Amino acid sequence: MSRICELTGKTRLVGNNVSHAKNRTKKTFLPNLQNVTLLSDTLGKGVKLRVSTHGLRSVEHVGGLDNWVLKTSNDKLSLRVQRLKREIAKKQAPAA
Repeated sequence: MSRICELTGKTRLVGNNVSHAKNRTKKTFLPNLQNVTLLSDTLGKGVKLRVSTHGLRSVEHVGGLDNWVLKTSNDKLSLRVQRLKREIAKKQAPAA
């Protein structure tokens, strides 16, 4: 499984470890990914996702999974979350 946040698209970064003698070796910085179950109010069910802690805080700041998914562009979202976005939009369309 790749190290990519399903909500924010956050991925690994590449940089250098620099020793005291200024020797440089390649290093990868991985995002802090967590397996979480986020609740969708519209669908009335939980969704298991692999999300970075930054993404989790963003979701809570915006006001829940449904709001976050609808406001975020499809470029950042994984395929699973894009399908979830379509489901949520379809459920909310008759209500609006």
